[in-house]
Amino acid sequence: MNTTAPLMPKATAVWLVDNTSLTFDQIANFCRLHPLEVKAIADGDAAQGIKGMDPVQGGQLAREEIEKGEADPAYRLKVLEPKTRVPDSKRRGPRYTPVSKRHDRPNAILWLVRNHPELKDAQIMRLVGTTKPTIQAIRERTHWNSATLTPTDPVTLGLCSQLELDMEVRKAARAAPLATEAEGQRLLSAEETTALRARDQEAQDERRPEDMEINPESVFARLKSLNKEEI
Repeated sequence: MNTTAPLMPKATAVWLVDNTSLTFDQIANFCRLHPLEVKAIADGDAAQGIKGMDPVQGGQLAREEIEKGEADPAYRLKVLEPKTRVPDSKRRGPRYTPVSKRHDRPNAILWLVRNHPELKDAQIMRLVGTTKPTIQAIRERTHWNSATLTPTDPVTLGLCSQLELDMEVRKAARAAPLATEAEGQRLLSAEETTALRARDQEAQDERRPEDMEINPESVFARLKSLNKEEI
């Protein structure tokens, strides 16, 4: 498995699907995606609204690598090492969105709500720099511009990076099993409790043998034997 992914994996996968004859496994390995996700991109079921990005022009993949992969389906493409490394900047406080991109935020919120419903409002706020009332209005279709909104990937809009989006999705996925477990521990309704008690009572009646009735003769015989032992 390729350990280094291109800067925009989904956009790169869209371009490779449209412009090469590489297999789904090769594209998935290069972009660090699941082969089924690449197949969904090819079928038009995923990555809608994402514009393909040429990894050759972006300096992340050599044309010779694509030719090798097209000639050999078992070949695994290698990402080119970046010529310069930019240190990660640690952002503090709320995300700042340039004025020129602020009108794109509702479209990005709608895309996140539809494609990643597991994300919490706080995560969406971190990704696109919005507010909770705006997210709620878009969820409930009460936003003033709901009729003209178009769901668009926030990475494509430049509101966040693919790494930031993937990180928030992974956080939401890790929290999902906890929610499922808590849901399984809900209180039973009165009807369910009554039904369970009735089944337990029937099971106890079926396990009660008829020979458990008290036999007076056996009791007196037992008492006589105890008296003899004491004498």
